[in-house]
Amino acid sequence: MLPSTWLQSSLRLLISQGTSTQKTFVQHIRNRIHESPPPFPSAQALFPEPTGVSNECHKYLALTRCIFSSKLAEDSLPYLTHFARAIVQRQAIWSPESELESAILQFGGDTVQAVQALKESRPDLTAELEGRLEDLLSSFMECRAYCKSQEMLRFPFSRAERQVRDVLYSLQTQRGRPNGEEAEISAPSLSLSLSNRSEKVEKFKLGPIKAPRLLNGLWQLSSPAWGSTTSEQQEQALAQLVETGLTMADMADHYGDAELIYGEFRNKLMPELRGQILAATKWCVFSKLQQAVTEEWVLGAVHERSRRLGGRVELLQFHWYDYEDRGYLEILTMLVSIAQRQPQLVSAIGLCNFDAAHTVEACEYILERTGSFSLLDSRPLHDMCAVCQRYGLKLLTYGSLCGGFLSPKWLNRTAPDLYSTAEQLTPSQRKYFDIISAWSGWAEFQRLLSILDGIASSHGVTLTNIATRWVLQQPHVGAVIVGTRLGVSTHGNDNLCVFDFELSEAEVAAINCIALGERKERSRALFEKLGDCGNEYRAMH
Repeated sequence: MLPSTWLQSSLRLLISQGTSTQKTFVQHIRNRIHESPPPFPSAQALFPEPTGVSNECHKYLALTRCIFSSKLAEDSLPYLTHFARAIVQRQAIWSPESELESAILQFGGDTVQAVQALKESRPDLTAELEGRLEDLLSSFMECRAYCKSQEMLRFPFSRAERQVRDVLYSLQTQRGRPNGEEAEISAPSLSLSLSNRSEKVEKFKLGPIKAPRLLNGLWQLSSPAWGSTTSEQQEQALAQLVETGLTMADMADHYGDAELIYGEFRNKLMPELRGQILAATKWCVFSKLQQAVTEEWVLGAVHERSRRLGGRVELLQFHWYDYEDRGYLEILTMLVSIAQRQPQLVSAIGLCNFDAAHTVEACEYILERTGSFSLLDSRPLHDMCAVCQRYGLKLLTYGSLCGGFLSPKWLNRTAPDLYSTAEQLTPSQRKYFDIISAWSGWAEFQRLLSILDGIASSHGVTLTNIATRWVLQQPHVGAVIVGTRLGVSTHGNDNLCVFDFELSEAEVAAINCIALGERKERSRALFEKLGDCGNEYRAMH
């Protein structure tokens, strides 16, 4: 019999192969859940002691995760409500870094993800759904009151509560009869100032503004798989990044509650600093539209992102699911018109994961473009850079650190077991391990890390800084988006080192020889295997 870890690894691998295997698996789980809905354990069963958690508790949270991960987000709401109420019923008491606190923070992150899945399903606001959401909100309010009654307990569900309020307001507004009030804009309460180090941050022209060449990427907020933490810790992490001069963040409408977190943080800042804190977000259309494209509808989409960010969107990037559906050109035309007429709402329009040919099609309307660019995924060097040269576009690049694989941690290491729970790889690492394999494999990747490490030693920086600097020195790159696990781990000061040096021509040539191939054959092979920039995201839908 195969070990259970092997079976788990094999199952994860099968699910990762595409939508056909995913659909079969998801439908099977949905059927099981409908046939035998998980029970609701008592508060005593979940928390045998007020200061601890049981195996039953971990099992309950895992089953709840299965429910909303199987596209049954609405069905998961009563399970979330039950857990929040059980905390109060059992009079649970948790301490920092305890197993109970970890489970509670994980639950908060799960709630954010479940409600995000509900948002993306675009449900009609039935009486039953509205009742379930209001019941969940009530359970958080009860928990808040309980925490307030205890001297040492901080309310752990600020993120989750804010996410529920947001979806309720949004759905009620679409119905035309919002019952609640929109969340109030926070009064200024954070007094920050940019440090002297911020002066060395390189800038580039982004539409009508100047933006830093390193952006704080918030994709990691899309899932608790990167770690869960409190709103206070996230706010502190953002403050540290801003003080170092990293004053712009990149996010999307489907990155969990990223827009809400950033919007609340920005509006807590004093007015003299608030205007310097910039937001780039996305409008991602992943499937065929269910309504006609009108100016009112497009403007509503812009307003929705501005509302969550609590102010102006400095860059709104647009992703489209299928080039054969030409509706994206009409939407882009309207977006640019809105940016021109209402710059206080949105400053600039960009493209997200578009290939070179379709960037050309839209270029006279578009200012910037977002796409993957790294030492391994160098596809932009082929067609996209020529398009940028022709039309004066700038690239905002993500994946430049390959999910963290381009770091000293992985030097002289054997290849990880991609789907082993023991490895604790993040979703981005699983994604970029596939890029490493498609590029040239783990052995050659070790050669690349060794070369980067040698160059890093001569500059007194890390190989991660070298990998970032290489991308920044590529033609037409405006900025690199560096993923940030707010409140879990932050490397703002380390990342600033990329502005302390430049790579020489000889150093770039040495890196290119292995990263791209002596005649760019590795880069070309990857381009031919994966297609042009963003092609993999259209293959998903």
